[in-house]
Amino acid sequence: MVDKLHDYQGFTGRLHGARDKLSEKWSGFKQWKDEIPTNQGIAGVINHFRNPPKLERTLEDYSHVYRQKTRGELVRVSAAVMGIEFSYAAETAFVSPTLLKIGVDHQHMTLVWALSPLVGFFVTPVLGSVSDRCKSHYGRRRPFIIILAIGVFLGLLLVPNGEKMGYAFGDPLPLPNHTSPLGHRLTAKTSKPLNESQPAVPTSSHSWGIFFTILGTVLLDFDADACQSPARAYLLDVTIPDDHARGLSTFTIMAGLGGFMGYGLGGINWDATAIGVALGGHLHATFTLITIIFIICVSYTVTSFKEIPLYMLERDEFKAMQAQLMDSRRKSEHDKIADDDCASYGTLNTPGETTEEFNLKPLKVDPPKELGSVPMVPEIIPEIIANEDDIDVDPKATLREYLMSIVYMPHSVKMVCLTNLFCWMAHVCYSLYFTDFVGEAVYGGDPKAPEGSKERELYESGVRFGCWGMSMYSLSCACYSLVIEKLIQRYKARRVYICGLLFYSLGMMMMAVLKHPVGVIIFSWTAGVMYSTLFTMPYLLIAHYHNSSTFSVTADGEAVHNDKVRGLGTDVAIVSSMVFLAQFLLSCCLGTIVSISGTTTAVVGVASTLAACGALSATQIMYLDL
Repeated sequence: MVDKLHDYQGFTGRLHGARDKLSEKWSGFKQWKDEIPTNQGIAGVINHFRNPPKLERTLEDYSHVYRQKTRGELVRVSAAVMGIEFSYAAETAFVSPTLLKIGVDHQHMTLVWALSPLVGFFVTPVLGSVSDRCKSHYGRRRPFIIILAIGVFLGLLLVPNGEKMGYAFGDPLPLPNHTSPLGHRLTAKTSKPLNESQPAVPTSSHSWGIFFTILGTVLLDFDADACQSPARAYLLDVTIPDDHARGLSTFTIMAGLGGFMGYGLGGINWDATAIGVALGGHLHATFTLITIIFIICVSYTVTSFKEIPLYMLERDEFKAMQAQLMDSRRKSEHDKIADDDCASYGTLNTPGETTEEFNLKPLKVDPPKELGSVPMVPEIIPEIIANEDDIDVDPKATLREYLMSIVYMPHSVKMVCLTNLFCWMAHVCYSLYFTDFVGEAVYGGDPKAPEGSKERELYESGVRFGCWGMSMYSLSCACYSLVIEKLIQRYKARRVYICGLLFYSLGMMMMAVLKHPVGVIIFSWTAGVMYSTLFTMPYLLIAHYHNSSTFSVTADGEAVHNDKVRGLGTDVAIVSSMVFLAQFLLSCCLGTIVSISGTTTAVVGVASTLAACGALSATQIMYLDL
């Protein structure tokens, strides 16, 4: 119609059309202006322009928490640990050479590695307790994941750029024609100068560079370890108990893949690529790429599922829903048992008898006389407190009560922590000092030999070959994690836990005896079994204790429901903090052990011994019916 008007009236028709549009907009503007409540003052005008208030979230908005997750969804929830393992790979490969290059000697190297564990051992459990009482609308775990991820991000920036920042703060430029020794964490050999009368080459002072690099190392090491605790708790919070084993195995798979690709990324010669040249060399290219991958992985996790905020967890509505879910789960299990009995024997108990037997009997575990089912020296609880009706639990526990739960742990949690401590000590021997063992004991090299000598070349070849062994252990971790859930279902958790530790102990012993490059690759796969085991089993047990509210058993083997407040995030953080204690203890004593023995083979021997101790400790864990 408008086109016809334009054809008949030309410019005049267009003018009339524009006038009609302006008139229409002016009428709409006057109507909008009349709706503004000018008689209510400035506050009324501001409220008029505000968006309508958001509706308060209800438990229906978190229905995703109570459904079974697909493997893809579990991968997304676990993506953060892949980014953490990428940062670990950069740390283990480049931190020591960087520190040695700017003037930190080997005697002080172990002290640098002890700083982060010393802080983390005391701070991580406290962070876990605080996360249990976090009142953020975004949940209890994700705020801590983001905060600790920022610390990792700062560490990834400071470690490769600490030396340049030192120059900006006044450190003298490096002396010309001066080569720095190749960095390594541990050595059992002492070097002799080529000429006793030859004066030592003076080195430049890098006080500011050392400060920034050590600061980045502590941030990277502490935050990467500490970030795993809320990441695991987040996984357990947003999944149902039936998904815990599958979720933790997925978590470990992602960790193994992250380490495998991280070590491979560091093994590429970026100096020979256009990317490496553009980013400033091998070190900066590796850290830049790992930083980008880390940000992507953490973002992928924290945007996956909403957590139920604490204020909603404390509502009566939530407690009623939890009770309803537990009743439905018991009913489904009872129906399954009834169906099995009907199929096996052709008889069926009356509903009253079956329901009474199922509801009133406490959770049964294997008899305590069976080794490993419950502790050989169980925590005996008087029968009188086994009655849940007499227990008065305050649902709104204070932070002080959560902190006290760190000091007063049940015997079951103590044994899980002790076993995890032995496991981490055995694994840290491998992960932090393995390349030195390969370079010196397997290849017969000397890290302090002159540049270009045969001993120095042998050591460098051994270090590179050791990195391939560590890459194989990460791949082994991912592969074993694919089957550990099925192994637990078939052979039970006790056998899987103990046999996994003994398998690693035997592999390290064979590696120490043979000291052959082929053995380095083959027996490194046993380290992947250890890593997958300590990433999965302790947290599966802790989640099982919390799910059943059972932390101790009576002398008759009957489970006693917990009458004290314990937070899942607190216990996960306590178990995770064993990595800090393990690293601190090894940093203090492993150097002395190697010096006394005179060979880095002692590192692998200590790893084998500690794994055997962990297997012995695992026999004392309370497994309940897992």
